[in-house]
Amino acid sequence: MKKYRSIVLFLLLLSCFVSETKAQKRSSLVLGKDHLILLLDMRSSKQELDSLFKAAGVKGATATAFFNGDYSAFKKDGWNINKRSKNLIQFDRSLTDLNINAQNKPFLITTNISNENEGRPGYPADETFGINKFSQLNVYELPSGLTRFYLPGFLKSKRVLLSGNFNNWSTLKGAMIKTDSGWIADVKLAAGVYEYKYIIDGKWQRDRSNLQQHPDGFSDVNSVYYRYNHTFRLSGFAGAHKITLAGSFNNWDANTIILQKKGNSWETKFYLHDGMHTYRFLVDGQWFTDPANPVTVKDVDGHTNSVINLGETVNFTLDGYTNARKVYVAGTFNNWKPGEIALKKTATGWALPLIIPAGNYGYKFIVDDNWITDPLNKRTVVEDGVVNSFIAVKPNYTFKLKGYPNAKVVHLAGNFNNWDPDGFTLAHNGDEWTIGLYLKPGKYRYKFLVDGQWVLDPGNKLYEKNEYDTGNSVLWIE
Repeated sequence: MKKYRSIVLFLLLLSCFVSETKAQKRSSLVLGKDHLILLLDMRSSKQELDSLFKAAGVKGATATAFFNGDYSAFKKDGWNINKRSKNLIQFDRSLTDLNINAQNKPFLITTNISNENEGRPGYPADETFGINKFSQLNVYELPSGLTRFYLPGFLKSKRVLLSGNFNNWSTLKGAMIKTDSGWIADVKLAAGVYEYKYIIDGKWQRDRSNLQQHPDGFSDVNSVYYRYNHTFRLSGFAGAHKITLAGSFNNWDANTIILQKKGNSWETKFYLHDGMHTYRFLVDGQWFTDPANPVTVKDVDGHTNSVINLGETVNFTLDGYTNARKVYVAGTFNNWKPGEIALKKTATGWALPLIIPAGNYGYKFIVDDNWITDPLNKRTVVEDGVVNSFIAVKPNYTFKLKGYPNAKVVHLAGNFNNWDPDGFTLAHNGDEWTIGLYLKPGKYRYKFLVDGQWVLDPGNKLYEKNEYDTGNSVLWIE
């Protein structure tokens, strides 16, 4: 079976909100109204472009050839060069030629393209999906919802710690409890991917029963654990010998995800990243869509696949403008491409639900070709000198500054936005100024700007010195 290469809107999110070193790149594969659009940024990495070519299904295309100006693979595969600029080249291909049926609402934004700059040693990058592999199951979920880590043996050891990206690799926290057969620690984890090690009497050691590993940046590896968040279940087929699952999340590999029979159904569990995923079951060599899932879509080969959408539903609403002909929304979630995400007209204005993964996004409405900020949203962000409305999807931290009732504007700046003094604008609610952000695990330094004056966070006792000897507030996200 050919790998799924279209209908899914693969977008590379601009990550300026969570990193102070990443360059903004615009490479993306977009499902337009009647074309599949491939936008390529010459500043992208080879790994990023090769992943994108693979997702687009461009046969024979490589990043090396592309950087050398060889576009023969695109032309041979039916792509046309549409636009060129200094750093950007746009190819497109007709959906009619590809025989693709575009999916209707909700318009999905997803992030399945990997970035070699994402993640750092000890802090894993986003992964589309993950399955745990243990020679002996020593990490598992408890009925209470906690995750238990069990280290067998080492009964003569005096102290054992569990350390990982979930506690910022602490050498003080994570003390494990000694039992008659080993050591245990119970940790509260959200769905996701985690790296960890044990500290046994001061010596670091990976979990030798865990076959999933990531490089630790010090010529060794960290153990990797996936906290599952989804169960695929297929009812019936009592006489089947083998049932597997394949989809866009594992490049349609029909050999790696095997379902287990449980009662009158077959099922498997694993971690699945937010986004849109297509899939089918393979029952004794015969493909089946999910009978319990009515949402389907056809791929380029005419096969019907089941579709699952994971993420947060964000309701974009614009009141008024009832005489407008067209209203769109665009933002960092779709690389600011106008004319793609159309709102539906309502009795009082315009509205549309979007499914968007967790993250921080700037956006605007486009009313009959006029760009406007969201009049109902007081929170803004400045991107490339332009003021845009701001929304955080699944925010995990709220910055608060109490007082300053007479201030005209309060901004937030830190290493998460390259210390841009015009970056995030807080909203004034009651006696405090607030803004919520989605921040990945790690250390962040920040300050408030009250009418242009830098202010340490009075509600946060953690701070460190800076080059100006004025200090920065410090925040750890675990």
